[in-house]
Amino acid sequence: MNILTSKSDIELSHERCERFSIDLHQVYSKKIISHGELQKRFSDNRNLIVTAAPYMEQLINFVKGFNFFMLLTDGEGCILNAIGDEKILSKAFSLKMLPGAFMNEENIGTNAMSMVINSRKPIQVSGKDHFIKAYHNWTCSAAPIKDSHGQLIGVLNLTGYIECVHSHTLGMVIAASNAIEEMLKVKEYNRIQNINNKHVKNIFNSIPVAIITSDMNGKIKICNNKALDMFGSNSINKLKAYEMNQLIENWSEIKNAIYLGESFSREVNIRTLRNNFRCNLMVSSIYNCEEDDIEVVYVFEETKKIKKKNDGQAYYTFDKVIGQDENFMKVVEYAKKISDSKSTILIMGESGTGKEVFAQSIHNYSSRVDGPFIALNCGAIPKQLIESELFGYDEGAFTGAKKGGNRGKFELADGGTIMLDEIGEMPLDMQTKLLRVVQEGVITRIGSSSSIPVDVRIIAATNRDLKKEVELGRFRKDLYYRLNVLPLFLPPLRERKGDIPLIIRYLIKNISERLGKKEPSISEEWLKEIISYNWPGNIRELENVVELIINTESIPAGYFQKGNCYNEVLINISEDSLKLDFAEKEHLIKVLKKFKGNITHSAEALGIRRNTLYSKIKKYNIEI
Repeated sequence: MNILTSKSDIELSHERCERFSIDLHQVYSKKIISHGELQKRFSDNRNLIVTAAPYMEQLINFVKGFNFFMLLTDGEGCILNAIGDEKILSKAFSLKMLPGAFMNEENIGTNAMSMVINSRKPIQVSGKDHFIKAYHNWTCSAAPIKDSHGQLIGVLNLTGYIECVHSHTLGMVIAASNAIEEMLKVKEYNRIQNINNKHVKNIFNSIPVAIITSDMNGKIKICNNKALDMFGSNSINKLKAYEMNQLIENWSEIKNAIYLGESFSREVNIRTLRNNFRCNLMVSSIYNCEEDDIEVVYVFEETKKIKKKNDGQAYYTFDKVIGQDENFMKVVEYAKKISDSKSTILIMGESGTGKEVFAQSIHNYSSRVDGPFIALNCGAIPKQLIESELFGYDEGAFTGAKKGGNRGKFELADGGTIMLDEIGEMPLDMQTKLLRVVQEGVITRIGSSSSIPVDVRIIAATNRDLKKEVELGRFRKDLYYRLNVLPLFLPPLRERKGDIPLIIRYLIKNISERLGKKEPSISEEWLKEIISYNWPGNIRELENVVELIINTESIPAGYFQKGNCYNEVLINISEDSLKLDFAEKEHLIKVLKKFKGNITHSAEALGIRRNTLYSKIKKYNIEI
């Protein structure tokens, strides 16, 4: 790297400074961005900041006590990080040489960082070589940081008082910047490798037959998702606890064939973790460069289709989340960033905004992708059953308990993710028990005194205002703060109307394909009505309307009229019709009409006694 620069470079820079109207007595940079803009710079340059930090620390420790400070800027000269001896760093901060200030020529005149930005070469600038007088008592050594394509992405700068000027200082900065560049290349290589590995893994898992590999003695190494499903396991580690001789009845015959170099392909009996069945098996060896057997590949194909359980599987990924709205895409990016954290997520949003879609996508974007995804709607489970659903029960825990007991959702989700939908509906006594799981990572089955540790990432979801529920005493404050570690708010469809045409195209294609029907065209008139509609049911309601159009090629008259909007409907409902008695009366009238006024049949259908029905008819003044 060429580090030589002629005096004319400094002179030319000074001439440019005069054209830029840089004042010799200027103290601060002309451009210091706001906190919000700086946070975006931090986010955009996160990899550079994190990679450079240890090298900056190492170099500043080496010159500790000699009054030096270091700056890291991005490719435009915006300061991203500043560290150093406290005294000189305080002086730099008094001149507002701090994160967010720009050190390029147009904003602060000639300095080492601005010279590097212009020349892409390392340089040392001392004393009066600086254009502004405030920097005349300093010496600065700076070197470029470039990416793998040779593009300038940052500048590393070491500054001290002029009496400490030494050519070796620049050499140390160059060495540090070179090390940062190499580390960035390694990280980029690893990132590409991870992408490639994930790509291969996705292909491996998309193969419709079960594949397992083992060593020569039958110890399992890897398998695809189809194999996990076939053998009734929810994680590779659980399957690895077994060996091939425990899964295949003909193992000794297979092993002999492998050692004799013969192929093996026939129907065999398989022992799985849930039941036994017949299966076509093909076995082959993988060889190393010395033509030695080092690994065995088993390909299983079921001879008879076995009905599979879909529990524990997440289907949605972020590439299936449709949208272009700027604010919505920020939500998607934020969801990706928090996906691999162990912290609890609270997804908030109106019904139909896609809370489970996001929960599944987060799971599939995380390192838990190979683990189970278990979803439970807390509002759909009766209060009496929710504890056994979540935590399971031991044999004999209550009358009718299944022999051997039953695992709850938390045990089923071990190693993966559990989504607790409609968390605001959870009874208060259950909230206390859930808090223990969140805090300690253990559950206790009903009828048992033993604690079972579980490794589960919790994603809670609600369409309620939980903060208000806490104030009303309907939701535990401590549980709310335990769940709301990483909040994620999904905007309603009415706040991202620009996405509606995009979503419609996606839904038409997918629903038409699922129903085996021709894709209809949406007229401009319909599209205008669809976009202007308030969509109280959000994407779920839009999906229903699209399916209606596909089936009937029409929309019911008046569907998009203002009075059909959710808020208008609520406003027009009378106070009496909001009461439960109103709903009961309406239901009784419908049942009595169905059975043509027959009291015996109506009472039987309602599950009440004849006398009770007569009382209710009298109470509501129902005419038969």
